[in-house]
Amino acid sequence: MGYLLLAAGITAVILIAGLAWHNLLIRRQLQSINRQLDKRLRENTRQPLRLELMNKELTLLASHINKCLKAEEKLRLQGIQEERELRELIANISHDLRTPLTAIRGYQQLVMDEGLTPGQQNKLQTAQKHAQALGQLIDHFFEYSYLLQTEPELKVEEINLSNYTAECLAASVAVLEEHRLGVELVEAAPVFVCADKELLSRIIHNLIRNGIQHADGILTVKVILSEDGSRGVLSFSNPVSSASSVNAGRLFERFYTGDQARRGGSGLGLSIVRLLAEQMGGAALATIQEGLLEIRVELPLAARTGTAASD
Repeated sequence: MGYLLLAAGITAVILIAGLAWHNLLIRRQLQSINRQLDKRLRENTRQPLRLELMNKELTLLASHINKCLKAEEKLRLQGIQEERELRELIANISHDLRTPLTAIRGYQQLVMDEGLTPGQQNKLQTAQKHAQALGQLIDHFFEYSYLLQTEPELKVEEINLSNYTAECLAASVAVLEEHRLGVELVEAAPVFVCADKELLSRIIHNLIRNGIQHADGILTVKVILSEDGSRGVLSFSNPVSSASSVNAGRLFERFYTGDQARRGGSGLGLSIVRLLAEQMGGAALATIQEGLLEIRVELPLAARTGTAASD
């Protein structure tokens, strides 16, 4: 009897030890899977998961994970290809439209020089206005496709964002008056940012054009510091007639027009603004509060701003 109990005890110990060893191996294999997944995330590798322990359930799990990873990679590559094709399509469309548009403008000018009745002149001026709008739309297509396909060589320098914004607004007085859009530039302490002057100019003029197209009231422009004081902020805000129709979270999506939110335009202007801001290490965002739409462009702060602010 004692011998049987001893044998049973030895058997139990062996079984427990075997189960413990098996659980340890399973745990180590799970740790290995976690390490491999972590490596894929950190190093952006595409290596499939490998198992050292032949276990049916773990082998099935690893197989399913690898299939999911492969499907995700296929979708990612497909998305990249579709994005590339869309960029090429935009570039081709903008290029193909420029030639006939130039011819249309030329013939319009020739007709204008002929003897026309006042009624005919008004109709021709309307046609010229639409041709000009079409030209701006084509320019937006071309600019956006160019920015997506090229890596700009930035000439980053320290810029007084407050003064430079005022200069750009002053240069746009004629077009602002033509569209009867009032602009209020809020005076504040100088803010210096690190930016490319050419890209910054394009950002400001795109924001001005956006205000011309969509502002229902005075366009308020401010240059301030971000809430945490780490960035310079260029703020354009204006009332909107139907704030409920504006999805602020989608304003920077290309081709988003928002029906009531936009009267004409390609929906590319703000997409270009965000793209240019991000290329300079900044960001762009939009908010709507109490019928007021605010578009903010944040740029890296220059060291001088902190000194100026403390003086």
